[in-house]
Amino acid sequence: MLGGQPIIILKENVERNRGLEAQRSNIAAAKAIASAVRTTLGPRGMDKMLVEGTGDVTITNDGATILQDISVVHPGAKMVIEVAKAQDEEVGDGTTTAVVLVGSFMEKAEQLIERKIHPTVIAEGYRLGMKKALEILDDLSISIDSYDRESLIKIADTAMTGKSIESVKHKLNEIAVDAVMAISEKEGRKVTADEDNVLIKKQSGETMDDAELVRGVVIDKTRITEDMPRKVKDARVALVASPMEIKKTQVKQKIHISSSEMVSAFSEQERQALKQFADKVIESGANVLLCQKGLADAVSFYLAKGGVLAVEDVPEKDMKFAAKALNAQIANKVDELSPEMLGRAEMVEQLEDADFVKISGCKNPKTVTILLRGSTEYLLDELERAVVDGTRVVMDAMEDRKLVVGGGAVETEILMKVRDYAEHVGGRVQLAIEAYANAFEVIPVTLAENSGYNPVDKLVDLKNAHAKGQKYAGLNVYNGKIIDMKKEGVIEPQRSKRQAIQSATEAAVMLIRVDDMMVTREGGAPGGAPMGMPPMG
Repeated sequence: MLGGQPIIILKENVERNRGLEAQRSNIAAAKAIASAVRTTLGPRGMDKMLVEGTGDVTITNDGATILQDISVVHPGAKMVIEVAKAQDEEVGDGTTTAVVLVGSFMEKAEQLIERKIHPTVIAEGYRLGMKKALEILDDLSISIDSYDRESLIKIADTAMTGKSIESVKHKLNEIAVDAVMAISEKEGRKVTADEDNVLIKKQSGETMDDAELVRGVVIDKTRITEDMPRKVKDARVALVASPMEIKKTQVKQKIHISSSEMVSAFSEQERQALKQFADKVIESGANVLLCQKGLADAVSFYLAKGGVLAVEDVPEKDMKFAAKALNAQIANKVDELSPEMLGRAEMVEQLEDADFVKISGCKNPKTVTILLRGSTEYLLDELERAVVDGTRVVMDAMEDRKLVVGGGAVETEILMKVRDYAEHVGGRVQLAIEAYANAFEVIPVTLAENSGYNPVDKLVDLKNAHAKGQKYAGLNVYNGKIIDMKKEGVIEPQRSKRQAIQSATEAAVMLIRVDDMMVTREGGAPGGAPMGMPPMG
């Protein structure tokens, strides 16, 4: 107010929350998002059914998929979903853990705020707690060799356990590991694996057990004509980017034809030009052709006559993928084609009752394809999500060579060690660090709840085991016993836990420090109104 008159600062369509109200709003939003995915955590977690406005249905317990498909309005909730997105992009797994941790951090912060602990103090305590937690995580990590196939299979197994495709996970584990090992590159001690070099193709109508690793590429096209061979062994594959047909001229021209001989001459010239396209391919030694553009009928006829299996209109992405798999070069024009540019494969075939061509048996392929089969599209989608998670965590483990155990063992060790650390800090920050440590209880507690056990009893058992120095002790969700997770083979990449702890803590700290929310609503009236602004002066 100034001279008895209200000072208009914000437009009417701006909604403002301040102080404790803003903090409680963000806390409630974070807890709501965490609650939405909490029941999916762990091997015995439940699934969610997501139904879009178009009627499309998704059934999954993959945290990233669930949060990607739900629509939220609250800005605090959107920040929590960003944590899940970052986790999925950086690691490929652990999204549910990250989101559940954010919710737990916010819940503990709410209790501190009610005790009149300032948000700045809470933020400081959380940062100190995170630093200590990451140190503990490094101490708990287990080093492996990048090509330790047995350990990598266990990592993929942990990532796929609990999904609806669990009945075939043993086969998928090996497929995921072999795929990543095939495309990995080693320079000195450094190993890198590009996820874009593992292509996933799906085919409905078969059983899940028929999934296979193709050391090559699967193209969603068929041979041009039935006259061409369906199967070619010891394939020599030519890749051509340009069309093999007569192009129309760029300018309009008229040709006066005065006799039938001239018509025959034009036809013969066109036929010879098209035959030359086919001859160039055959002369190069190729018996398989992948063309990015179209082929004229006459070219297809001559290629079929020469025993060449040809596929036209292959997408550019698949062409590049095939070139890397075959160690071949793409010819911009058919005239440039030479024997040195051809790729080699043991087999190229169009499978029976399938609308795709499979190129397999490539030597030292830079890319591979995982071919998934299932009875329904829903099942295929879940298979794809499981395989993506499996390949991503294997890549993380191969690159970092660092593992940690699962079953809530890491979180239990962190909560106990960080709580001990808090005692040496003192002041109000100590309360914030203790609250941060206690927030990690949510993971073992949730694992116990989702498995049908008493969470208090299992948490006490876990703490007792860790107090006795059993740092790898975790909850066996199938029988409720506390066991050594390292011996059990329940392991995951250290990167997954590190990213989850860092991103969850940073998001919680950012939300805790917000004491003023100004949200602009669409469609508000022009002009302004007093918004409870503090006195000006």
